[in-house]
Amino acid sequence: MRAVLFGGGLALLISLLGTRVAITQFTKWGYGQEIRDDGPTSHHTKRGTPTMGGVVIILATVAGYFGAKLITHSPPSASALLLLFLFAGMGLVGFLDDFIKISKQRSLGLRSKAKMIGQTVVAVVFGLLALAPWLEDDRGQTPASRHLSFIRDFESWTMPTAVVLLLVWLLVTGFSNAVNLTDGLDGLAAGASVMVFASYMLVNIWQFNQYCGTAGGSQCYEVRDPLDLAVVAAAITGACFGFLWWNASPAQIFMGDTGSLALGGAVAGFAVMTRTELLLVILGGLFVLETASVMLQVATFKISKRLTGTGRRVFRIAPIHHHFEMLGWEQVTVVIRFWIITGICVAAGLGIFYAEWVAGV
Repeated sequence: MRAVLFGGGLALLISLLGTRVAITQFTKWGYGQEIRDDGPTSHHTKRGTPTMGGVVIILATVAGYFGAKLITHSPPSASALLLLFLFAGMGLVGFLDDFIKISKQRSLGLRSKAKMIGQTVVAVVFGLLALAPWLEDDRGQTPASRHLSFIRDFESWTMPTAVVLLLVWLLVTGFSNAVNLTDGLDGLAAGASVMVFASYMLVNIWQFNQYCGTAGGSQCYEVRDPLDLAVVAAAITGACFGFLWWNASPAQIFMGDTGSLALGGAVAGFAVMTRTELLLVILGGLFVLETASVMLQVATFKISKRLTGTGRRVFRIAPIHHHFEMLGWEQVTVVIRFWIITGICVAAGLGIFYAEWVAGV
């Protein structure tokens, strides 16, 4: 349990101090953010703000985790190492995207196909390793399960490897892009991520306390390395918290695709490894809402364009946080209210998770 505190504390400190250094260096090197031309005009003043701050979040998380392992003299687990691989791998895809934007001085980086290929490679490798039989523990548990899950596995159906990999791919690519869409206002994605990863830290701690390998009983959890996953969750939470100090309005640095793709991939990884894939839709409700707004906007425009030739839209602009900006809401107002939405989603998800255990069903 001490490792959880050390991991979160170290990551928070490294991120808080490291982001200040990154702001200075990235400004010196000219690593400034390009702004989309079709977005709210108020964002044009942000052009040139240092980006790729996600590098600090990733480094702080990794350093916080391994620092906690050294302090507590405990070895890293297969589950934690796999999750860090997914986290850093998706961050690398985002880094390439950000670097192209900076070097080409444009608001678009990697082409969509190239970006999807990178995300797919990382997701599939993660999925294959998470199912590898040589990573089974002494109870025969692999980091990922072959069963679909809500709060625990549905044992009635064992999925073939191809179906599991498809599910992992959908979650990883879907939520990495969802967090990327959410990262459009100062502090929005970072603040929401703090709450979501903190919720997974609590889920992992609870699963460790009720772990089948030690607790037993009909309500125990068959999850591999729950406490070590809690250390990773604490480290990411601390890293996002430290970054938020500098990313809050007015932002002095942006996380960029480096940070948003890494965070989205990690939250999907937690859902897979904690056997809570469907619960993620509730815990990550804000990310789902942001993605749904874009999908609805595009679908409505294309359908109305084909039927009437007008190309009608549901929102003034998507993702939905920009819609409220166009309605006249201040950016800070949108961010705080969306944080409240995230808090409600996290509270609902944790409530359902705990109620299932209490009910004993």
